[in-house]
Amino acid sequence: MIGIALLGAGIFARERRPQRLTFTAEHLPAIQSNPAFSLKAIYSRSQASASALASHAAGSLDVYYDTPATTQAKDLAALLARADIHAVFIALPILAQPAVIRQALEAGKHVLSEKPVAADLEAARGLVGWYESLGLGSNAGGKPLWAVAENYRYIESLEYAASEVGRVGGGLATFSMTKNGMVRKGGKYFETEWRKVPEYQGGFLLDGGVHFVAALRMLLAGAGHEIRKVAAFSGLLEEHLPPVDTVSAVAVTGEGKSGTIHISFGTEFKSGFEIEVVTTEGAVLWTPTKVRTVKRGKEEGKEEVVEKEFASTTGVKEEAVAFGEAVGRGKVDGKQSPGEALKDLEILQRLLESGEGGAAVREVGA
Repeated sequence: MIGIALLGAGIFARERRPQRLTFTAEHLPAIQSNPAFSLKAIYSRSQASASALASHAAGSLDVYYDTPATTQAKDLAALLARADIHAVFIALPILAQPAVIRQALEAGKHVLSEKPVAADLEAARGLVGWYESLGLGSNAGGKPLWAVAENYRYIESLEYAASEVGRVGGGLATFSMTKNGMVRKGGKYFETEWRKVPEYQGGFLLDGGVHFVAALRMLLAGAGHEIRKVAAFSGLLEEHLPPVDTVSAVAVTGEGKSGTIHISFGTEFKSGFEIEVVTTEGAVLWTPTKVRTVKRGKEEGKEEVVEKEFASTTGVKEEAVAFGEAVGRGKVDGKQSPGEALKDLEILQRLLESGEGGAAVREVGA
């Protein structure tokens, strides 16, 4: 069994909220429901938040924190020194994560860290390059594993939709991704201080937008395409969501096929998320709870239409399972590789840069 610690005690780490057809498992319940893990400890910057999360756990957990300072060894270094903790799940604020990722890996612990991989490409590339240069870690199995948690890649409906893109076949014709929503004042995520006054690019567009980019990339991969250029306009619809809350763009794949990307966290009267991939043989329309596939029929003028509904889930439980399996076999699942997370971040950053430049074309993966 893998001894694991949860680093971070925010809303997503502790919440288990009802959805349309099921319950989504967030960090704490996802870890505790996984038989591969034995949760040993929780860390947060404050004793109050760490203790509050521990109170929701099944069984007794050790609590570690930075404040208030004590004469006892209760900080993160003390947690990472424990031989019975083999891995950590890091769910800390965006700017705090890279240093903790390094600290945990240097201590020989396997790491699953929340998205985005870092606040910007420079920091992310530095972190990934440093990890790739590591020699053997202190654990007996060699270099500790580092995986980046992108739970959207484990949502059942999205995995099915990606397979449907492959089944439909044909050459890519076009694609579109639309995500509209509203982050209101007083909302639980808005009222977390590091999100309310972001010290990183894009605000909510970075924090949430990498999810949507990951979903689009996954569906385009089903057609064998990657985005290579973007040209975007961005703006601020709601003044409490700086620096920008909306971006609309044209994206072009390496093979010259164009599509559209639209993400807004400041749209009050319209919400929803959908991605459509159109090929020369049909189309796949994905939403989190429904997939509609249209495929050219065997008879002229006929189409085969398949619609399938899914329970609303976040994929967090499944990503935790994938990480446990990765530790067991000594190899990270490709969907959790730092390289994939780096590609998600690059597209999002290029969208923001293009928006700042008034739709200046930005290269991706150059």
